[in-house]
Amino acid sequence: MNRKQTMLPRILRYTAVAAGVLAAVVLPAAAAGSHAKAAAEEKQLAVPSVCGKLHVEGAQLVGQTGAPVQLKGISTHGIAWYPQFINEDCFQMFRKQWNANLIRLAMYTAEPGGYCTDGDPEALKQLIRDGVAYASAADLYVIVDWHILSDGDPNLHKEEAKAFWRQMSKELSGYDNVIYEICNEPNGSTTWADVKAYAAEILPIIRENDPDRVVLVGNPVWSQCVDQAAADPITEYDNIMYTLHFYAGTHKQELRDRLETVVKGGLPVFVSEYGICDASGNGNLNLEEAKAWMELLDRYQISSAAWNLSNCDESSAIVRPECSKTADFTMEDLSNSGRWLYQMLTGNR
Repeated sequence: MNRKQTMLPRILRYTAVAAGVLAAVVLPAAAAGSHAKAAAEEKQLAVPSVCGKLHVEGAQLVGQTGAPVQLKGISTHGIAWYPQFINEDCFQMFRKQWNANLIRLAMYTAEPGGYCTDGDPEALKQLIRDGVAYASAADLYVIVDWHILSDGDPNLHKEEAKAFWRQMSKELSGYDNVIYEICNEPNGSTTWADVKAYAAEILPIIRENDPDRVVLVGNPVWSQCVDQAAADPITEYDNIMYTLHFYAGTHKQELRDRLETVVKGGLPVFVSEYGICDASGNGNLNLEEAKAWMELLDRYQISSAAWNLSNCDESSAIVRPECSKTADFTMEDLSNSGRWLYQMLTGNR
């Protein structure tokens, strides 16, 4: 499960999917907008203008009236590498044409260009501000993601995290549509005790500025050990959810069983990142396993964000590498993952 160990854009080839499996009709922009609007009305899409600020009741994410909310959308790739996709037209497209209600802004902490390595922290924070503003204008919920990966243990850059969350939780406290994700994928030798110790220092900082915000907390083994969180949850604060990440080509029934067990036991889980390829972010798409995962998430109204919004040359990217557009994609612009996501979100299958 060595997830995305090399995170710079990779020179990898798309893997073909059986002809016709992802065939779709290309809709004109107006027709696509009408289709998404009708679908949204039919499904009563949970958007900020309707559901307001979210909170957690038991194992369920709910809106301001207490009605269950399920968010579905997409995560950016690293915003330092693909900042061009953070734009208002793109976010409006996801809301109006793709029927999405969620965007996740993935800000890497390590890796080249990371917030805590050789990246530009001020430029990265401005991309977060811009992304939140664009999401708000598009009536989308938005996750601000402190995207640890190669750093493994969130405590490695804890002081930087504390400063980041102190500033951003204050700046963003007035938004009703924002969710915080404080540690993307703890991995390596990092234990749940390590993650809890980190959260014990980050959560009071956030709560000082933003007392009721929904906060997502990762867990060991690339956020697959939700059972460990269930056995020893964070009890000092409300509105905490625990992330589970899966890649359908790698993670199958065993992980689905683990997820179902903890949710039935009352643990609030948010799938803040998933793919329908393998855990490297590349490789074959497994449509059968993807279907099983979506059925499980829908059964328990678990929210999710697909990886990833970019034209990186890997099968998890939704835009083909030769496409330079940053919004208003046609089917020809999309990878097989992108077509699958569009069809899943719109119900156009």
